[in-house]
Amino acid sequence: CKRLSSVELVGRIHQSVSYLSLDSWKIGMSEEIDRINDILPSLPAELKTTAIKQWMESVLRRLEHYKHEHHLLLKEAAALLELALWKANLDEDDTLEANVSNLSLDNTSARKQRRVTSGAGVVIKGVLPFLRFAKDSA
Repeated sequence: CKRLSSVELVGRIHQSVSYLSLDSWKIGMSEEIDRINDILPSLPAELKTTAIKQWMESVLRRLEHYKHEHHLLLKEAAALLELALWKANLDEDDTLEANVSNLSLDNTSARKQRRVTSGAGVVIKGVLPFLRFAKDSA
């Protein structure tokens, strides 16, 4: 392939890149995707196949890394959302302290019960599908 001077990716890779949480990740992926077209024209024909293979592996490896980081951010966001809902539920019931005796065990039990009944499970299940990667992306 002496005349091969550029490669264009097709498929779901661009959709997967658009799902990335941070703009810096999107920019990094776009730069990595475009990198092959900067070096390919100057490579000897016998090295082009190897360069394309290494480039494809690099793109996929970087995307998997970002998807993993995205998942970690989602877990952190879900935990923060759960805590915020719990706190809001506690704040909503201003009479909690008045209705619970001064025993810290009773107060702890009441707080745990408020966490269970905060509705976080329902809210988080409704929110996370909008933040996850599509199942069939790249």
